[in-house]
Amino acid sequence: MKLGNQSYVVYLIWAVLALEFVVSMFEGRYSLAFVALATLSLSLAPMIFADRFHIRLPVRFFAGIVLFIFGTVYLGEAFDFYEKYWWWDVLLHGGSALGFGLIGFIFVFILFEGDRYAALPWAMSFMAFAIAVSIGVLWEIFEFAMDQTFGLNMQKSGLIDTMWDLIVDVIGAFFGAWAGYGFLQGRDKSGLAGMIREFVSKNRRLFRRHK
Repeated sequence: MKLGNQSYVVYLIWAVLALEFVVSMFEGRYSLAFVALATLSLSLAPMIFADRFHIRLPVRFFAGIVLFIFGTVYLGEAFDFYEKYWWWDVLLHGGSALGFGLIGFIFVFILFEGDRYAALPWAMSFMAFAIAVSIGVLWEIFEFAMDQTFGLNMQKSGLIDTMWDLIVDVIGAFFGAWAGYGFLQGRDKSGLAGMIREFVSKNRRLFRRHK
């Protein structure tokens, strides 16, 4: 991946974070400067990971990841969007679950080396769905562990917050997995299934049996 081949949205986010870091350091707001730097570093991590394992991330894939990190770490924590807007947590949980559904399907498709006939389309999609939901469950366990160990309030209202998060995770994972099903059926070449198609076309070596 190259820095010069990204979405304008990504460049805008990077510019905001870099400016926030410089201004916060100058004004002595070191905690905000740290959050801005941490968010910027995390947004660059997928690019480093992709280069390390020779994976080509489509522009829309990478932009979605950067937007999620920006919304979670910078807006969510530094500017307290989770407390100001009740729907912020729902939006990010749904978006992450959708993304994990897509990633889960791609992971399953890689395991089958791109052979769309190795298993029934619904079976591959179900495996992607299970992976995405499992990630959501592990995150809720992580939140519970952090709250119990360090006295944080990541679960907000406790059981109710956890259950709604899991419900949103399931819905997002379903649509992500459904996009994988649409890809296998040759549908929706411009939407979510189109993103999967673009990833596959850019990483042919991972899908040797794909035709």
